[in-house]
Amino acid sequence: MKTYFLCLMAIAFTMGCANGNNKRTTSLTTNDENSTHQQAEMKKTNKSKSTDIYFAGGCFWGTEHFFKQIRGVLATEVGYANGKLSKAPSYEQVSTGNTGFAETVKVTYNPQLIDLNQLLDLYFKIIDPTSLNKQGNDRGTQYRTGIYYVNETEKPLIDKAIATLAAQYSKPIVVEVLPLKNFYKAEEYHQAYLDKNPQGYCHISPALFEIARKANPVKQEGFKKPSQADLRKQLTPEQYAVTQESATERPFANAYYNEFREGIYVDITTGEPLFISTDKFESGCGWPSFSKPIDKKLIEEKTDKSHNMTRTEVRSKLGDAHLGHVFNDGPKDKGGLRYCINSASLRFIPKADMEKEGYGKYISLLEKKTKK
Repeated sequence: MKTYFLCLMAIAFTMGCANGNNKRTTSLTTNDENSTHQQAEMKKTNKSKSTDIYFAGGCFWGTEHFFKQIRGVLATEVGYANGKLSKAPSYEQVSTGNTGFAETVKVTYNPQLIDLNQLLDLYFKIIDPTSLNKQGNDRGTQYRTGIYYVNETEKPLIDKAIATLAAQYSKPIVVEVLPLKNFYKAEEYHQAYLDKNPQGYCHISPALFEIARKANPVKQEGFKKPSQADLRKQLTPEQYAVTQESATERPFANAYYNEFREGIYVDITTGEPLFISTDKFESGCGWPSFSKPIDKKLIEEKTDKSHNMTRTEVRSKLGDAHLGHVFNDGPKDKGGLRYCINSASLRFIPKADMEKEGYGKYISLLEKKTKK
């Protein structure tokens, strides 16, 4: 089934900030592999270690996409694990089912943000643990389920989780639990496949991606949404119209479309950080454009069919303020997305003022990006 979809995939997008159709599938939105908000949270502690665990759960396209949604997961990579060959196999070789390799996702996570027990519980939601060599429509030994660890101390914890899972089923559990013997990165076109092909084949229900996004929510930091009465007092008429009534400001005649100093952009209604300057780029559309938010958990995306168009609206999650829209015509080297945001929805805080404004912990994000 997956091979069939590889031959059919061809998607073209035509986008605009104020007009155009947005065909992006919102059910397959991603959590950035190296979430900058997670990096900020890591700075709260004295440690910054990460840990790897390997999950085989059927077709690795959907399995990877699922884990990418989880806060605390820092990076994912799809590949082939625990096979017979001593060198990297090709996808065609693995597809024969004769190499012993399983389609596997390497999950790198921050144990200070999410622990292995949580990851195991989420993994069990996307597999049938009693199905041998078959998940969804995919069959073969390469689609078996397995948990492959690199730290022997993790095995008792995994075994306990499997035992708890087994108590919920009458059939035997066939998820193999083994030390990682080998792992070879899959071909580049398999990496982040569903990010590149939102309508591509996936054996996992989109509803499960939403569960993953909500499984480990960001803790609020004291930001609150003001009442409507307070918002009317605090905001200018244009800011109120944009954030509360989904209006759109004029292009090339707003505060931040050509603002490129270092700093942070926060929700004008709540003060919650949303974007950083190092993710901002010149798009030529006349509005501030960003390749991504600080963390996808801080925003909500909704289908917008106003003005006889179909677009994806972006709103702040806490403040429920209209921000703008997201399109698929952004720089490919930055992920391919363009968050087209109204200046009226934002407040820009220059780097020099971030500490005194209470956003000092986010300065490290700017410094880290600059070094890269």
